[in-house]
Amino acid sequence: MNRFHNKGLKGIVSKLQHFQQNKLRYEILFLVCYFIINATILATSVVMEAQRKSDNLPFELWEPFIWEYTSALSTLMLFPCIIFFLNKAPLNWQKIKQSLAIYFAASSLFSVSHVAIMVALRKLIYLSQAGSYDFGNIAYEMLYEYRKDLWAFIFFVAAIHAYRFILSRLYGEANPIQEGEEEKTTDAPVSIERLLVKKLGKEFIINVTDVEWMESSGNYVNLYINDRIYPLRSTLGKLSEQLIDKGFCRIHRSHAVKLDAIESITPLSSGDSEIKLKSGKVLNLSRRYKEHFKLSLT
Repeated sequence: MNRFHNKGLKGIVSKLQHFQQNKLRYEILFLVCYFIINATILATSVVMEAQRKSDNLPFELWEPFIWEYTSALSTLMLFPCIIFFLNKAPLNWQKIKQSLAIYFAASSLFSVSHVAIMVALRKLIYLSQAGSYDFGNIAYEMLYEYRKDLWAFIFFVAAIHAYRFILSRLYGEANPIQEGEEEKTTDAPVSIERLLVKKLGKEFIINVTDVEWMESSGNYVNLYINDRIYPLRSTLGKLSEQLIDKGFCRIHRSHAVKLDAIESITPLSSGDSEIKLKSGKVLNLSRRYKEHFKLSLT
């Protein structure tokens, strides 16, 4: 029984690792499929409702699909902005009124941007069909659209938080293991030796010296060890300082690398360089961090 259990657990871990390595592709695929399916259902609902009321449609059959697809496309284009906003302005429960005011302002900006892109796309499409698109009374239509966009914004925020929470439990969020009980008496960064990872009902101890490179990901830093990824709640700047005595160096605003994991460095005509790791991974060395990187090598 234990043999089959362990085999099944390894299979789950393998699938999680595959998902981690292709996470962005799967996320984009899911979002595109979701918006296409949702827009198609809404468009066909408009057609069916109109047919129920009259045998003659008050619009061309293709128009509801243009209305819904342009709305979906504009939302899809703005989705990275929502994620960026959540990373920069996470909900602060200690200052909830201030956070709600910021989120209300963000939802208003989201709605205005959504409508602007949507209407622009519709006007271009109608123009290509030798027609014209009339948005209607701006004040009324903006209020009408904001009513829907506010609910969509709330749904997206909740869905993103739920998605991140589930991933943190499946991936196994890493946490530094405190060395001793001494109180911190200086402002210097506390060095990290090992990490504790709780994943799929088990606990793992990871030495930070096994980490090959690190990548900033919102409120987390993804730690790469071979083909595995462990998220740690921190900023890349702070974590790089904590691991500087372990031979890590920041090489980009989004990346840091362990110096012993580097195989070769290739200068580029742009002034940047490519760093190839022994694992085969290629990272960009930004001009901004090149001088600091050279000093780290000495």
